[in-house]
Amino acid sequence: MQMQDSLMAPWTLALVAGAAVCVCAAILFVLLKTGLAWRLATDIPNDRSLHVRPTPRVGGWGIVPVAVVAMLLAAPSLWFAALATAFLAAVSQVDDRRGLPARVRFAAHLIAVVALVALFPAAAPWWALCALAFLMIWLVNLYNFMDGADGLAGGMALFGFAGYAAAALLSDHPMPELALASLAVAGAALGFLFFNFHPARIFLGDAGSISLGYLAGALGYWGWRGGAWPVWFPALVFAPFIGDASVTLARRLMRGEKFWQAHREHYYQRMVRSGVGHAGTAWAWYAVMSVGIALALVVLGRPPAVQWGTVAGWVAVLVVIGVVIDLRWRRFQSTPSQQSEV
Repeated sequence: MQMQDSLMAPWTLALVAGAAVCVCAAILFVLLKTGLAWRLATDIPNDRSLHVRPTPRVGGWGIVPVAVVAMLLAAPSLWFAALATAFLAAVSQVDDRRGLPARVRFAAHLIAVVALVALFPAAAPWWALCALAFLMIWLVNLYNFMDGADGLAGGMALFGFAGYAAAALLSDHPMPELALASLAVAGAALGFLFFNFHPARIFLGDAGSISLGYLAGALGYWGWRGGAWPVWFPALVFAPFIGDASVTLARRLMRGEKFWQAHREHYYQRMVRSGVGHAGTAWAWYAVMSVGIALALVVLGRPPAVQWGTVAGWVAVLVVIGVVIDLRWRRFQSTPSQQSEV
């Protein structure tokens, strides 16, 4: 009990979060200052990009070491999630520099997710665990799909993992180690945002986005497995990301398109291109995600009917937001004089 109280002490939480911010920011500053960032991996704009200048893709070099070391030191029960994150970051860094076949990338994602669920199974039917593993693999990939606008994916990580930390502390079944791990990731995301908010000087890269997607799924699974939150909680926390990527994927599949190919059809991309801009889009998504996380925390201890009713209501709100963005996009397309790429 004393150990648990020590881990939940405000000074411990503040120390972990503050150290994560400073270390991540320092790593990225050094990479930029020395020019090493450009040699590790550089994003070259193409006709599907929202940017016009080559930009280093090294955000993962700051976020991943901080997250992995923090989990190994402050949350040793999450040792496998830490090692799997390092493994995915290494594979993704190769992809950032040289490119890897889709089957190789997917195999790595599959190994990391299936191994976590197999080694640490929750008390649930096998088919439920299989379904969760599939959703976790989707979360890994959708986080990569949604990394395309300044400040967006980093901000989602900051708010999302901060929400995890709050829930892990406020739950009827608190999980201090999970809270510390989540705070470390949120802090690292803030350190990254110092260089990624518009105008971005650094992008996440696959090493960063794949790792964050995996951690969102792995820590979400860990919290559900340990009783800190219901199964819907991680989905509601990251609902804006999940909704945008899932709807966009469904539309592309219905048109017979290859969903893994680069495109500019996500809702956030349409917002940027139609005049909201990178900063405006990021702030709008921050607001939406903050409201969703607040709702999730408020109903965390309420009866199941209230919880699921809130989930359904928030999904309806996101659908309305999507409709509004679609209408704005159609108006933008119908007025050629207003069309200008951001």
